[in-house]
Amino acid sequence: MALDDKDYRRQLEACLGHWLDVLEATGAFDELDLADGVLQAETEDGKVFILNRHLPLKQVWLSSPVSGAHHYAFDEGRGGWFSTRGGEALADRLRADLGQIGIGIAG
Repeated sequence: MALDDKDYRRQLEACLGHWLDVLEATGAFDELDLADGVLQAETEDGKVFILNRHLPLKQVWLSSPVSGAHHYAFDEGRGGWFSTRGGEALADRLRADLGQIGIGIAG
């Protein structure tokens, strides 16, 4: 079942806020910015990760300098954001991509 607008916005804000905290805790980013549903994180060497809302589809989109573009929808049954192609968790993709450039994250 798809999220209604209110639940989508609540889940989106929780997701972006969580990743802002996680990325900030690494100390590996020169710039971190969360504004208007877009989280942008740039490493010291210019690699930019972007998590942003996609309101029409009620998704979160990831742009990664490691693996490219990915789209995630919230799965209420599993309690998280999962790829619309293949079902991979957003958290798993971010951990893998960050790990490939030497940034470890907890959890």
